[in-house]
Amino acid sequence: MALTKRQKEFLDFLAGFLEKKGYSPSYEEIAEGLDLASLATVHKHVQALESKDYLKRGFNQSRSLEITRKYYDEERRHKQAPAPIGVPLLGRIAAGAPVEAIAGEDTLNFADFAGDPDTYALKVRGESMIEDHICDGDYVLIEKTVHVRNGDIVVALVDGYETTLKRFYNEGDSVRLQPANAAMKPILVPKKGVQVQGKLLAVLRKY
Repeated sequence: MALTKRQKEFLDFLAGFLEKKGYSPSYEEIAEGLDLASLATVHKHVQALESKDYLKRGFNQSRSLEITRKYYDEERRHKQAPAPIGVPLLGRIAAGAPVEAIAGEDTLNFADFAGDPDTYALKVRGESMIEDHICDGDYVLIEKTVHVRNGDIVVALVDGYETTLKRFYNEGDSVRLQPANAAMKPILVPKKGVQVQGKLLAVLRKY
């Protein structure tokens, strides 16, 4: 079970206190250190962390909280993991009427895409999807999946030898692969002749 942000802060406080003092804090010291409203709130956190196997406590003993190995193992793995690749997400930019510029503090983390083994990239060739703003030379990020819905943009293998990026429509015994270009006709293929290899996650463009 994953830790909540507050539970992580609770464990980090305990670990820091133990390292500095050599003994566990009292419930009063925890409440004060974490600015918790009451001792009852401390008890709830302790019970939740016990149920997740992050804490042990001795009954009827003061200063008896003990952090389990599970916490320290996860901290070590986290420190060894490579830092996520991200850039600051500073807000929104208008492509129509101007909007007020407000700086934000979020981060766009590319590990959300790149860290998934079921994600891969393709370079687009051609202009069949230009009305969906997918242009020749763009890179598309694709999630490996066979589960798609009508209207999804998919990578489809047609007749076992040709792949294409199109919108997918199930039409009974056949599949319609619809381009986003009014100058091009849809591709109609018997359902058995189409193998979906993934669906679109994102489009990247270099200038």
